[in-house]
Amino acid sequence: MLKPIAAHGRTATVPAVDLRRIHHVELWVGNARQAAYFYRKCFGFDQVAYLGPETGNHDRASYCLRQGEIFLVLTSPLSHLSPLNVWLSCHGDGVRDLAFEVGDATDAFAGAVARGAIPVAGPHDVEAADGAVRRAAVRTYGDTIHSFIERGDYEGFLPGYALDTVRGGNVGVHCIDHVVGNVDHDRMQYWCDFYAQVFDFSQFVSYDDKDICTDYTALRSKVMADRERNIKLPINEPAPGKLKSQIQEYLDFNLTAGVQHIALRTDDIIETISHLRANGAEFLDVPDSYYEAIWKRVGRIDQDPDRIRDLRILVDRDDNGYLLQLFTRPLQDRPTLFLEVIQRCGSDSFGKGNFQALFEAIEREQIRRGNV
Repeated sequence: MLKPIAAHGRTATVPAVDLRRIHHVELWVGNARQAAYFYRKCFGFDQVAYLGPETGNHDRASYCLRQGEIFLVLTSPLSHLSPLNVWLSCHGDGVRDLAFEVGDATDAFAGAVARGAIPVAGPHDVEAADGAVRRAAVRTYGDTIHSFIERGDYEGFLPGYALDTVRGGNVGVHCIDHVVGNVDHDRMQYWCDFYAQVFDFSQFVSYDDKDICTDYTALRSKVMADRERNIKLPINEPAPGKLKSQIQEYLDFNLTAGVQHIALRTDDIIETISHLRANGAEFLDVPDSYYEAIWKRVGRIDQDPDRIRDLRILVDRDDNGYLLQLFTRPLQDRPTLFLEVIQRCGSDSFGKGNFQALFEAIEREQIRRGNV
């Protein structure tokens, strides 16, 4: 149960939780050096900073990657005694921390805990010769956390990291559009209430098992967003079906709730997907039959329909415009975390018209894995 708080979730003594932006996403991985190479060569990220024994940190190695405004941190343990090993044994490579930049980490932490969040790390300073930042962290679904990063006038990535520039070959993604979490059956509303109560998010849109289903499996989803809709966090749960849904498959392999996928925005999806396919990125298969009916439903778009079909890109339209999107296969052998590439051309939705095709594509992958 969420901790009860005052009416409307606000009192004069409870500080506001002022989330400015997603600061970075940290993945805990089995081999950070190899993972960094993969994200550079396949997804075009530049390696910009490093933390490890050479910088005075002897329990883990972390590589910071950047493309546009997107920062990914890949972290591996350096000792068999590290608690990171337990996490990796349970979950495999995946997202540990969805970190937010805040104006005041102490107030953000105090406000979040007062509103019902479970603390992970109290406010503390992380210092190095080039300056300091203040950090704190709380729990969210599964073994995922939210860190609060108060940067002040600090100019680097984070204290303790050394500059380490290795170019990756930009593919055109420039910001995180949304981050999706998978939670257990009947827990979606709990976590929606959590984000509403703790962070003052509101429900942006919802989809039920009539929107996202096949003859055999289904899921439900709600999208929570901050007031400015700069931070969008969809939350999925499995719905009853004849067979095991993709969400339940994720939960079985991850052992608990967690981040399902990170959506990366581009302004030219044809160029981005062309680069990614040339780099060896693997995407869910979209059948020819999808393109037989798509243009009647979506209408005219600015991009070349033949290129859209050749690259197997999905298209959808709402009242405000249209979007183009495509989803990678899982990034590791466990069928858990994957990426989405999305271009918004006026649309602010999440591709409801593509749910059927997407769900069927993932179901075909499940069948190949023997997990339905």
